[in-house]
Amino acid sequence: MAKNEFRKNGSGHFGHEQDHENSAVETAAYPYLAYIQFDESRKTYTFGAYEQFRTNDLVVVETVRGQEIGRCCVPSMIYDERKVKGDLKPVLRKASEEDLQTRKENEDKARKAFAICQECINRLNLDMHLISCEYTLDSYKVIFTYVSDDRVDFRQLLKDLAGELSCRIELRQVGPRNKAKMVGGIGNCGMECCCSRFMSDFDTVSINMAKNQMLALNISKLSGQCGKLMCCLRFENDEYTRLKEGLPKVNSHVTYNGNRYRLSSLNVLQRQAKIENREEVLFLTFDELFKEKDDQNETSEKFSE
Repeated sequence: MAKNEFRKNGSGHFGHEQDHENSAVETAAYPYLAYIQFDESRKTYTFGAYEQFRTNDLVVVETVRGQEIGRCCVPSMIYDERKVKGDLKPVLRKASEEDLQTRKENEDKARKAFAICQECINRLNLDMHLISCEYTLDSYKVIFTYVSDDRVDFRQLLKDLAGELSCRIELRQVGPRNKAKMVGGIGNCGMECCCSRFMSDFDTVSINMAKNQMLALNISKLSGQCGKLMCCLRFENDEYTRLKEGLPKVNSHVTYNGNRYRLSSLNVLQRQAKIENREEVLFLTFDELFKEKDDQNETSEKFSE
């Protein structure tokens, strides 16, 4: 007999748990590996397969959330144990017309469940912003995704939803960066947000990366739609580090044409520098500014020989 209970799930939130008839499938010696992507994510997941699939084939897979439809992003490959980390879930079958029709019906059910959940949230006056709702293919579970700044006590919400929907319920809290990835939008550069276009995981972005690029520390201009520091700061950080290698620091003193100047700014992309003293301000290319230093180094090397 299935046992119903409210308990804390692995993500640290309370969910409506129910024993599943399908037990976890242990990793077997699958002849093939299938690389699957799902509609809500660009991340690629590895599954075991008993037959070969081609790119863009729709397949039904067993995941930790239940049965879902995914898309093969590359052709199936021969099983290689070195490419497997942990236990593999199986590809159950190639998606049939019936599976695709079921997914379409689930999308209609999810829209109704979203409205029901939003009504319950408003009635209970909970501080949470509902983003999405989806059913697993077998309708065993409905998953609600939400954003909240604080921890939410949604025990009463779960009871109300269980009475309305009569299935297992999972409430999944995501951060603002994941919300921006799911919602999408246009970035400051005029292109689609990187997170929704191609990113599969988020790396840490720190204010030191903005300092490394010598940007004005204006948080509003350095933040993306999620309100966090823009991911492109990390993308460009290694290149700026390479371009700045061997250059003097800003506000240090340099010598040019026998005179001493303060290095007030650097533009590593255009390879230009601004130097100044009490008498004048000069804008020089790196070749002009550091040519004298290079000549001095060559002379000292000749004397040492």
